[in-house]
Amino acid sequence: MKYQNTVIIFLSSVLLIACKDQLAPIPENALQPTAVTEALPHDTDDPSIWIHPTDATKSIIVGTDKDTDGGLYAFDLKGKIVAKSEVLKRPNNVDIAYGLIIDGKKVDVAVTTERESNKIRVFSLPDLKAIDNGGIPVFEAETLRDPMGIALYTRSSDKKIFAIVGRKSGPCGSYLWQYELSGSGKWATAKVVRKFGFYSGKKEIEAIAVDNELGMIYYCDEQFGIRKYKADPALNDNKEVALFGKTDFKADNEGIAIYKKTDSTGYILVSNQQANTFMVYPREGANGNPNNYPLLAEIPTSTIECDGADVTNVNLGKNYKNGLFVAMSNGMTFHYYTWDLIQKSIDEQRKK
Repeated sequence: MKYQNTVIIFLSSVLLIACKDQLAPIPENALQPTAVTEALPHDTDDPSIWIHPTDATKSIIVGTDKDTDGGLYAFDLKGKIVAKSEVLKRPNNVDIAYGLIIDGKKVDVAVTTERESNKIRVFSLPDLKAIDNGGIPVFEAETLRDPMGIALYTRSSDKKIFAIVGRKSGPCGSYLWQYELSGSGKWATAKVVRKFGFYSGKKEIEAIAVDNELGMIYYCDEQFGIRKYKADPALNDNKEVALFGKTDFKADNEGIAIYKKTDSTGYILVSNQQANTFMVYPREGANGNPNNYPLLAEIPTSTIECDGADVTNVNLGKNYKNGLFVAMSNGMTFHYYTWDLIQKSIDEQRKK
């Protein structure tokens, strides 16, 4: 009975939010989540998956609770809260990287934007302990500063880690700033190495994702399209590589997740936020052109107005043998989907 009551309360809250905001209803054929996390105190926004180095079944999902007294939360694969960071001032997006050198040791890190302090914050994993000496200021000397989106890029040649940071608003051509992360004693530090990124001015740029193997950055210029750039700042190449998805979305194109079938193939999934679906594009491009991104499928999910998502192809055991897709949902939760459900829907639509 306790479980039934919890489900009823959760569904009721989702319905109330949907009615209040006049959002599109959940599609009748929406995929049902394999698990739903415990609810957070305020407002979920963005998740990222950390893979345990020796036992993938102990992997965790790190998500943001977006409020003035919010924070980062870690969930196990059943959706239970297992760790929490110190209080943060409106953390927005989060991403994860492996092996940042801190005090001579490799440390896996979660990096989040802290909007109300104009900083990025760095936490060790899996314990979510701050290792940034109070935070690293971003967009210094700019009028438009409050950071929102973030993605981490690990360069294959030397394993250096970079943070690509977006903000609520900014100038076209230098909307995104790229920071090289490193360590100074026991603290993480960062320095600006690049400023780039076209912006339509229609809404904002929040969702950012990096394909480490292919060395590419993707970001959502909301209500305009998905933009693609080279990730390595050493190339000194700030030309836009591709722009796609311009006519595929009901309104906002939001959270981005990249599923890797091989080192160079797979899918790019982008939240069609107001339609409660995900649009699927070929990671490798199409017809021999790596910058040609036709729409492959539209996946209806049970998430409400999804802001952020992440995915892995790693076998996480039992329910997630071919990977896990996780997406934020209104109702202060994150939804987990076994990748098999997503793949089945893609395959069925491509056969039509």
